[in-house]
Amino acid sequence: MKVAVLFSGGKDSSYVIQWCIDQSYTIKALVSIFSMRPDSYMFHVPNIGLTRLQAEATGFIHIVRYSSGIKEEEVKDLEAAVRPLDIDGIVSGAVASEYQRSRVALVSDKLGLRSINPLWHMDSLVYLKDIINRNFNIIFTGVYALGFNENWLGRRLDDAALKELVELNKNYGVDLSGEGGEYETLVLDAPFFKRMIKIIKSEIIWEKDSGYLDIKHAELMEKGKNL
Repeated sequence: MKVAVLFSGGKDSSYVIQWCIDQSYTIKALVSIFSMRPDSYMFHVPNIGLTRLQAEATGFIHIVRYSSGIKEEEVKDLEAAVRPLDIDGIVSGAVASEYQRSRVALVSDKLGLRSINPLWHMDSLVYLKDIINRNFNIIFTGVYALGFNENWLGRRLDDAALKELVELNKNYGVDLSGEGGEYETLVLDAPFFKRMIKIIKSEIIWEKDSGYLDIKHAELMEKGKNL
């Protein structure tokens, strides 16, 4: 099956790339939508520009389309991005967002394509344990819920972090996978990356009880070298 993968650079869209590889799908392109609004309804915004570097690390074709970020207009932007592609389906990393899943399905139906959501309603703890065990290098780039502090920014998602996420879930109701917007992530390395990403310069932006990691400069480097 020939597919396009909606790619934000975070853990979910990166995990489904690996899933496609495991299924022997042909990935024709990674598709990233750059929203002009920070509060996009459909698409990931923080550090979205780094998808260019990540796509280069994977070797897959990368398609970028800019969007006004206006509600429902974003759906038209997605349709315009995938319409020219020779594909059978669109793969997304939706976990529990019915809004996102239904809009991708709408575009897929209109274009006669399959809408494929490998993570849909997957157990979050099982999912996170799997992505950690597969040696994805994932860092937290935004935290927006009670219980988090600025020490989470730039921190790797590993077994220790997962244990703390479980506690945050118990104490504050934080969704383990961050599907409620509690946190954002960035993938620096994955099994299918040919090179990995090194952050050269970044700044923590923190206001009251939330913040994000503003990555100002990053580069590709060969795997196996010390960060």
